[in-house]
Amino acid sequence: MAKAASVLSNNDNYRALLEGLKERIRSSQLKAAIAVNQEMIVLYWQIGQEILVRQQAEGWGAKVITQLSKDLKQEFPEMTGFSARNLGYMKSFAEAWSDETILHQVGAKIPWKHNCLLIEKIKNPLKRRWYAQKTIHHGWSRSVLTAQIETQLYEREGSPSTNFDTTLPPAQSDLAHQVLKDPYHLDFLTLSKDVKEQELERALVKHMRDFLLELGVGFSFVGHHHRLDIGGEDFYLDMLFYHLELRCFVIIELEMEDFRPEYSGRMNLFISAVDEQLRKDYDRPTIGIILCKTKNKTIAEYAIRNLRNPIAVATHQLPQDLQGELPTTEQLQAEFENALQLAEGQDESTE
Repeated sequence: MAKAASVLSNNDNYRALLEGLKERIRSSQLKAAIAVNQEMIVLYWQIGQEILVRQQAEGWGAKVITQLSKDLKQEFPEMTGFSARNLGYMKSFAEAWSDETILHQVGAKIPWKHNCLLIEKIKNPLKRRWYAQKTIHHGWSRSVLTAQIETQLYEREGSPSTNFDTTLPPAQSDLAHQVLKDPYHLDFLTLSKDVKEQELERALVKHMRDFLLELGVGFSFVGHHHRLDIGGEDFYLDMLFYHLELRCFVIIELEMEDFRPEYSGRMNLFISAVDEQLRKDYDRPTIGIILCKTKNKTIAEYAIRNLRNPIAVATHQLPQDLQGELPTTEQLQAEFENALQLAEGQDESTE
């Protein structure tokens, strides 16, 4: 038997069969978990709806929830979720999703604790539904959803000045608008006047992850201070990313001053060079994002309107008490480069 098992385990066809079955079982487990979650949330909605109806019909106050909690826990001791607090959430949940059709489309597709968070934080029904849909699409954890609400993603997403409508196909233009924000919050750059050089280097490396989180789902970091040879001269991109859903390179130029029209010309040059030197046949047109301290919307829109390359102009928001203490763009680039070299040297020393 042992010999036969060994022969099977080394057989390519058997391994393929085993891996296929494992994948099918995992998929089935995931679907079952999702189905259980949806069934539970629909039950919670029905309980909340019953409480609402009976309170209105009978004139019962909040004490009925306390009594229901006690009786339900006694009847179903093996089940959790019947605390007075959770029953209160169920009532609020039924109020928040009064349309049962929309409930099945949106509310029932995210975890219960996500729903509780939305009930607590968001009072506007359209806004709540928007965050729920984004959670479904991006698979946000509860902590990420909290961060997106606290940084007011709903109010700032899709508001940068762009020329996407005239430079990108409709489908990509729509998606690109959904990906962008304005402003981008860079509060994680908690630098002080007395920061030591090594501390600054470590902070810049560490906070690249925070910057990726602020940019949103789909951004993959390609390089910093990326060199381009244009007509025999060297030019350097502040940051180069690749967006996995847009399937294109994204150039980000960080400006510590107000937007100026000449920034768009420089970005237009960079996009043309990246499209010529880096873009493959399967890549879509490169997009440029200019991040400035502030912008005059009219000037920004005029500056990019007739350009052939897709460009967005957005703003970044820094901690108010640190505005005057941050390094210039050139210093930031130099320190980040030093930080990367330091990190590489530390990695080599530990090998």
